[in-house]
Amino acid sequence: MTQLSNQENLRSGIVSIVGRPNTGKSTLVNYILKEKVAIVSTVPQTTRHQMRGIYNDERGQIVFIDTPGVHLGKDKLDQFMHTSSLAALDGADCIIHLVDSSEATGKEERVVIESLRNIKAPIIVGLNKIDLKGKYVAQYIELWQEIKKKPVTEIEGMVLLPLSSKTGHNVDTLLDLIFERLPQGPALYPQDIISDVPQKIMIADIIREKFLRLMRDEVPHSLAVVVDQVVPKKNKLTYISAQVLVERESQKEIVIGKGGQILKKVGTQAREELEEILGGKVFLEIFVRLEKKWREDHSLLEEMGYTF
Repeated sequence: MTQLSNQENLRSGIVSIVGRPNTGKSTLVNYILKEKVAIVSTVPQTTRHQMRGIYNDERGQIVFIDTPGVHLGKDKLDQFMHTSSLAALDGADCIIHLVDSSEATGKEERVVIESLRNIKAPIIVGLNKIDLKGKYVAQYIELWQEIKKKPVTEIEGMVLLPLSSKTGHNVDTLLDLIFERLPQGPALYPQDIISDVPQKIMIADIIREKFLRLMRDEVPHSLAVVVDQVVPKKNKLTYISAQVLVERESQKEIVIGKGGQILKKVGTQAREELEEILGGKVFLEIFVRLEKKWREDHSLLEEMGYTF
């Protein structure tokens, strides 16, 4: 654990990472913390909750808020994720607008920048995936200039930084820029805490990640995981019961797989990761349940931890 230096010189604060889906927000947080606090997938909209990751070094503490990707959806789940992303801007001491410089701008990017237009907090525009040659960097600069109606060099409190959350290119520079912009003050969390994600949400996300990685585009946005029970047993054994929700009978068959193969693989992979995190044996039971309109069910979404 990094020991914080002279308490009088510490800088601490909240840094919100916003952007459209699949720009590498979760990958960046996991790279900085050197531990996995957010699930990662090539499937857009993998992150559904705000995730807090806490970074400490001798300069102070950064509380990163990894937000769901801003996208233009219509159901209650989409509305929650959109609201959750923009709500993370309130009270942030610094904001990272993370973009995928290998992909062209679009409507979602305009929504993100419009929401940042009048923000007073300093903004770092992270031109991510620069390892993929950054073909569209100029488009992001032009969009910012169009919305702010001035050259980026004249936008107060903004800095552009090419980086790669995958390879770590310029991530140390990013941390330097953040600390320079944070207020002086004591740490907001104890040093031994790396994330404040509730245990059931963490477990549900790990199980969902395994499905996303195994099935790719087959049912990712129609799949949810609800953890019913986490019960410590004797000899460091933890019993976990979870339900996988799908919207159609055909999806149920895909999630289970031929002869139960998909469900079996997910259970094995999730159990191995959970045993490492929980520090003991895990008995994991996963059930698949048909819930035709779960993304529109307010009470069910709240049960999963989505607060409206």
